[in-house]
Amino acid sequence: MLLRTQLLAITFAGLGLASDYASAQDACPAVLKHSFKRLQDDAPQDLCQYTGKVALVVNTASYCGFTKQYEGLEKMFAKYSDKGLVVLGFPSNDFGKQEPGNSKEIADFCFNTYGVKFPMFAKTVVSGKDMNPFYAELVKATGTTPKWNFYKYLIDRKGNVVAAYSSMTTPDDKKLVADIEKALAQ
Repeated sequence: MLLRTQLLAITFAGLGLASDYASAQDACPAVLKHSFKRLQDDAPQDLCQYTGKVALVVNTASYCGFTKQYEGLEKMFAKYSDKGLVVLGFPSNDFGKQEPGNSKEIADFCFNTYGVKFPMFAKTVVSGKDMNPFYAELVKATGTTPKWNFYKYLIDRKGNVVAAYSSMTTPDDKKLVADIEKALAQ
């Protein structure tokens, strides 16, 4: 991570944007100070790019009874993205081994089956002792760990983790939608 940060700082400095980079890093909430590979091409993605947005973070799986939630998540993303919502998908094979594929297989499935256009990241661990650091922060902030696939966390524009939702909570759930709309209005 340090090397990547140094490279970004050097790149911004070379473009005469060193102060812009420093300001962006300073403004980034602690919970978003993580980088993950993008699902489609393994390009590193800094979550700080979502600073100032409302984020719905979801651990996903292609072969789960809840997989159809991709459709609702994509509709939600399309409806609210102009207002500042981003849905962040994190495929995981943690629950029932329901995400066995590689990045290309997962990306193809998500796009070809559900038209997913919201940001998706490479398969990761979201539970147990090997949980990725981002999820560890989400768990710490809410006191609840993902119990299954399609568990959701809501982060407000200031980077506060404000709620967690079970896998049973569908993207069109009235409370979830109300919470998102409230966060977008702030």
